[in-house]
Amino acid sequence: MDDSAHGMAAAISFQQLAGTFAILGLLAGCASSPKNADNGAAPARPVLRLEVDAPKPLDKLLSTYLNLARVNLQAPGEVLNEGELERLVAQAPAQARTLLETEGYFNATVQTETVPGDPPLVRVAVQPGQQTMVGEARMVLQGPVLAAAQRGEPHAVAARRALSEEWPLARGDPFRNAEWNRAKSLSLARQRAQGYVSADWSSTQALVDVRTNMASLSGTLESGPLYRAGPLAIEGLVHHDAQTVRNVANYQLGIPATEEFLLDFQERLQKTGLFDRTTVALAQDPIDPASTTVNVRLTERKLQELTLGVGISANLGPQVNAEHVHRRPFDQALTLRNKLNIAQLAQSWEGELSTHTLPGLYRNLIGGAVSRAVSDTDVVTSARLRAGRAQETKSISRLIFIEAEHSLTRSVAQDQRASALGVYYHGVWRAVDSQLLPTRGHVWTGQVGVGQVRSDPGSNGPFSRLYVKLNAYQPFGGWFGQARVELAQVFARADVVAPESLRFRAGGDDSVRGYEYRSLAPKVNGVDVSGKVLFTASAEMARPIVDSIPELWGAVFVDAGQAAQRWGDLKPALGYGVGLRYRSPVGPVKVDLAWGQETRKLRLHLTVGVNF
Repeated sequence: MDDSAHGMAAAISFQQLAGTFAILGLLAGCASSPKNADNGAAPARPVLRLEVDAPKPLDKLLSTYLNLARVNLQAPGEVLNEGELERLVAQAPAQARTLLETEGYFNATVQTETVPGDPPLVRVAVQPGQQTMVGEARMVLQGPVLAAAQRGEPHAVAARRALSEEWPLARGDPFRNAEWNRAKSLSLARQRAQGYVSADWSSTQALVDVRTNMASLSGTLESGPLYRAGPLAIEGLVHHDAQTVRNVANYQLGIPATEEFLLDFQERLQKTGLFDRTTVALAQDPIDPASTTVNVRLTERKLQELTLGVGISANLGPQVNAEHVHRRPFDQALTLRNKLNIAQLAQSWEGELSTHTLPGLYRNLIGGAVSRAVSDTDVVTSARLRAGRAQETKSISRLIFIEAEHSLTRSVAQDQRASALGVYYHGVWRAVDSQLLPTRGHVWTGQVGVGQVRSDPGSNGPFSRLYVKLNAYQPFGGWFGQARVELAQVFARADVVAPESLRFRAGGDDSVRGYEYRSLAPKVNGVDVSGKVLFTASAEMARPIVDSIPELWGAVFVDAGQAAQRWGDLKPALGYGVGLRYRSPVGPVKVDLAWGQETRKLRLHLTVGVNF
């Protein structure tokens, strides 16, 4: 390290850092060598004993990387002559200070003492002094990105902000070589993520004032040209059409080839369900950065898959299910799905035939379902047929459809038949940090529909249906909170009875815990019936239980909700309890023990996945 003219400041250049890390790499390699390779023989006699007196974790750093520490690994069982030992001891203070400087200690005092013996003992005493802190940081961005940022182009504005406003080493942070290099690497990665793929540092410097123990950081980053997305190069297709991949790509030639663009494209390919593995990347060393080939490598899934399962649900009891998927029936760009579920309290079949992704990320679909649900007071059989058009984007999922449905409710009071034909719009708007395991953000779910109902007993007439749900997620220190509010209503004359699937009941795993599935509903002559209005709400706080298993969380929660025929009759039932959460790669597994305030009973609830 070069001293300044006044002997009070030092500059750390790329070359000096490289030399320092070369030394550390060599030492680390030696330190990781096998301690004993004699197949179980007694450990070799140590060459010397080393004691390091330094604050933690500096003592471990020196005990690992000093040459005095390496000698036992390099020459086990040998005897050092007096000259070799003196040379190692003489080198130790300079080596120690070099190592300590990588941790931000530039005023360390190092003393050594040798105690004769067999083997000899070497003591290294260290007074590290005050650790250097980060002071001023001046990072300069140069190149085409500046003109683009002045024009207000989003990718360029984000790139400039990432360097000037989001520099990782803040004033007052400890100055360590590892953090200094991490900050430069992270800032460079952010530039490249905005489409400036060839961005690189042209110079960086850290000036350390050893009087004040402050480090002044500076650097110049050259953006290089903006890489723009050009034509697709697709590999790996066997059965499916290249046009489907182009539809999923859904981009205009010449857009900035940002990391977000590439990852979103890759995620959309995975969500089609057509491919096992997908990779989307820019071509290396393109001839023209303004039209960079986008390489897509794909591995197709099997054309047909059958999945069988058995389990038990707190809502429905023991169950078996089967799902069959055909990803190209009739050798057309279609997907056919059939799902059969047979449970103790419910049986259902669902089927859907949909196109592969069309231009604009749309899909056309037709589908149907038949179900039978048993409760303590009634048996509901229903069927539906729908045709619609869906669109899936990163933040919004929307479905517009026409649906015809019929339901038959048999109870001790009377049988109720109802049919409906309606037009519906269903949407999910997401703004969360993770769709699978969210901890921050919110999700809105809404549906609106209008149509005509025929009911017996009852009469015929128009209806409309409105449903809205908000899920919100927010961390609070070491805790993670989530809340839900759900409101819904069917609008129709009092003598018009909509089919069961259009009306509402509350209770169960994803509704009000502590109560049976669909048990919170209005009663007519002592029999549960579905209501025209619904309200549920939930609040939960969770946190990891032990540091060694960060995926395992404990939770406390309170739920409330009810279904009724009118808002004035709605009296929410309360449920509360404790639970466990395991945040698996395929979604959260939740086990809850809840107390129902109305029933004065405990219920166990088990769910897998997050529903939006």
